[in-house]
Amino acid sequence: MNLQIKELSSNYLEECVDLAIATFTKEPWNDVYESRDQVVTFYKNHLKNNYFLGYVALLEGKVVALSVGMKKPWIKGMEYYIDEFCVDYNLQGKGIGSLFLNSIADDIEKKGLNAIMLNTEKGYPSEAFYIKNGFTIEKELIILTR
Repeated sequence: MNLQIKELSSNYLEECVDLAIATFTKEPWNDVYESRDQVVTFYKNHLKNNYFLGYVALLEGKVVALSVGMKKPWIKGMEYYIDEFCVDYNLQGKGIGSLFLNSIADDIEKKGLNAIMLNTEKGYPSEAFYIKNGFTIEKELIILTR
C-alpha cells in the first residue's frame, strides 16, 4: 500500500472536512452537524492554534485518514494530544489506521515529543483499535466536563 503521510495544512482543509463529515455521521458516531461551516470552523480553529499538529494520510493523492491535535506541554515534556482521528469509513479495517498511527508515532518521536494521548468513546470500535495499536487505558484518570 502506497500511503503517503504529510503534516496537515490548510491545503487539505476541504478534503479533511469532507472526510470527517462522511465518517462521523455514520455508525457508531452518528454525529449531527448544524452545517458544513461548523466543521470548517472547527478545523480552521485548530489550524490557528500555535500548538497545532495534524497529519493526513494520502492514498493515490486523496486524503483517506486524518489526525488533528496539538502539542501539549506536560511535566515530562511535550506530548501529542489527538483531538480527532479518522480513517475513510469505506477503508476501515484494512490496516490504514494502524499504519497511519505508527507513522505519526515515528514523526512525533523525531520532533522530540514523548507520548500520544487521546480520548475516545468507551465500547466503540475506536477503543479496540487504539488498544490493538499499543495504547492503554489510564485507570486513574477520568474526564470531567462542565
